[in-house]
Amino acid sequence: MKSYVKVYGPPLLKAIKALEKVAIDVPQVCIMDPFIASSDIQSNNIEGIMRYFSSVGEVPKERCGKIISKSGESLGEYDFYFEWFKKPTMQEINDLIDKVDKALAPLGVRYTMATK
Repeated sequence: MKSYVKVYGPPLLKAIKALEKVAIDVPQVCIMDPFIASSDIQSNNIEGIMRYFSSVGEVPKERCGKIISKSGESLGEYDFYFEWFKKPTMQEINDLIDKVDKALAPLGVRYTMATK
């Protein structure tokens, strides 16, 4: 199951970096975004993942092997997704929405989220 995010308005890069930072602190998910999809890092390259995320926060080494989605770059019309390791409860989805709200509010962007 994935929670897809569509960001409206600039600054898109800052918004995606803010979402990546959220993901570091949500161990129930892995992620994909256009910058990860277009980068040369691979989900099994721990050092590359740590370097990639160094601009948004420290990723614990044990989290590096799980933070990037292995199901591909299926973003479609969305800018980002959180892929859940198990079917999330409504409380987990609401907690994620709260974290995303707090992360994106200072940037002044709007977003939609669809969990499918």
